[in-house]
Amino acid sequence: MSVHNQVKRVTTHVLHEMKLRNEKISMLTAYDYSMARIVDQAGIDVILVGDSASNVMAGHETTVPITLNEMIYHGSSVVRGVTRALVVVDLPFGTYQGNSKEALNSAIRIMKETGAHAVKLEGGREVLESVERILSAGIPVMGHLGLTPQSIHKFGTYVVRAREEAEAMKLKEDAILLDNAGVFGIVLEKIPARLAGEVARSVKTPIIGIGAGNQVDGQVLVLHDMLGITQEFSPRFLRRYHNLHQEMLGAVQSYIKDVKDLDFPNEREQY
Repeated sequence: MSVHNQVKRVTTHVLHEMKLRNEKISMLTAYDYSMARIVDQAGIDVILVGDSASNVMAGHETTVPITLNEMIYHGSSVVRGVTRALVVVDLPFGTYQGNSKEALNSAIRIMKETGAHAVKLEGGREVLESVERILSAGIPVMGHLGLTPQSIHKFGTYVVRAREEAEAMKLKEDAILLDNAGVFGIVLEKIPARLAGEVARSVKTPIIGIGAGNQVDGQVLVLHDMLGITQEFSPRFLRRYHNLHQEMLGAVQSYIKDVKDLDFPNEREQY
């Protein structure tokens, strides 16, 4: 029997067991109670309360503006809807870079105020001190390498990362540093599939890909993208499993028409 089917609650230990057994890990984002409940009931392994909430929930152009308080709000909403999945909350921009004490305080707030099971942050060697300090407090940490959206103003573009040898070497070194520090997983975003496979085989920790090919240990997508609620974002790696945008649009238009035509509420729908 697969690890996925055996466990009642997914933990960081379960994810490592899944990697050892070559059993793929499924991960999706969620930002509120109702959606988290559905995703959890479907049997997802990991729910990421991503700082992508800045884009899909708040309408910002980047992930940079979202605050720690807002991430805590989204995180606590998600946790209340989950009984099985491991819940990971992103540390937002400005809460861990360059100051490991602030990083620890931010992580502690997320764990205490949301009830989540882990935090995620972006970067390698440059944030290693923060990673180690958070881990020293017993808080599980997930890393994130490759395209790191919080650094968009530094890179200036969302193109595929680590195509050049120097950047690929740094990414591999960063992954090994994070692995040795004790992170329980690393997200690799928008890098060549071959490189992602090399990283997955070189570290003990599970590697979760988004636009990183199928040689890694699991996959993550933004829920609103894969359900087709958002329409503006269409990278090569995104598979849309539904077109909820069109369905929801049609449902609302039908409601408006029924109200205007005095068809809603009918005799059975009133007291």
